[in-house]
Amino acid sequence: MISVDELNDRLIDLAFAEDIGDGDHTTLCCIPEGETGESLLLIKEDGILAGVRVAKEVFSRFDKDLSVEVLKDDGSEVGRGDIVMSVKGRVRSLLQTERLMLNIMQRMSGIATMTHKYQQALLDAGTKTHVLDTRKTTPGMRMLEKEAVRIGGGMNHRIGLFDMILLKDNHIDFCGGVHNAVSKAKEYCKSKHLDLKIECEVRDFKELQEALKEGCDRIMFDNFTPEDTRKAVEIVAGRAETESSGGITFDTMLPYAKAGVDFISFGALTHSVKGLDMSFKAAGSDKLIIK
Repeated sequence: MISVDELNDRLIDLAFAEDIGDGDHTTLCCIPEGETGESLLLIKEDGILAGVRVAKEVFSRFDKDLSVEVLKDDGSEVGRGDIVMSVKGRVRSLLQTERLMLNIMQRMSGIATMTHKYQQALLDAGTKTHVLDTRKTTPGMRMLEKEAVRIGGGMNHRIGLFDMILLKDNHIDFCGGVHNAVSKAKEYCKSKHLDLKIECEVRDFKELQEALKEGCDRIMFDNFTPEDTRKAVEIVAGRAETESSGGITFDTMLPYAKAGVDFISFGALTHSVKGLDMSFKAAGSDKLIIK
């Protein structure tokens, strides 16, 4: 299996290839080859910072002579006007790495900021419910987006189809019911010598009882009301982890958390997030002063 580092390297290489093509002709036409300078990463709105580690990889992979000084680390609370890092070296390299670095950091910071908002609200309400992401990620950027969720204080549901078994409604219907789906999953893990958690989605209390009987590690309540969620949590009584899913938003999540579920999953953390506003400006530019 491809490692996380290999996936990230491939993403960076592909991103440079699609952006630069046969050459950054704008930069090449007006910036002398040997000219050096400094650029600063400027934050333009409040949020949680994420992507610093990856940004350093972007700079190093393009030009190992670029010197990066990090002033604020991943997970830091940042505000309008903060300087996150200073990068010194060839001006051509600063200009050609700017957009890729910003694309990654803006998206990761946006995800971390939204995740932090959700998780902090659950903590402030006195619940012990954890925020989970989903597989609704940008193709090719899943590892970075899930890293951003962790930086923001959330948890990863699963990375992909390979590190957990999640029996959803279609699996269950094609198998002919919860019993068949779970029993086949257990047989498969045993035959393949796999130690994977098995989660089962349930749509009603009948399926919930079946999932409990089969001994799942986690049970997902799909589109349950908060009232039914509370009842379901009481029925489970700690015999499995519990998760709420299905159209739950920031504005509607508290009743589910107060019903006692262990996790709530939100596709919006990665598929509907707004990037955190920031820019990469030449040191000394009057644009570094935010009015």
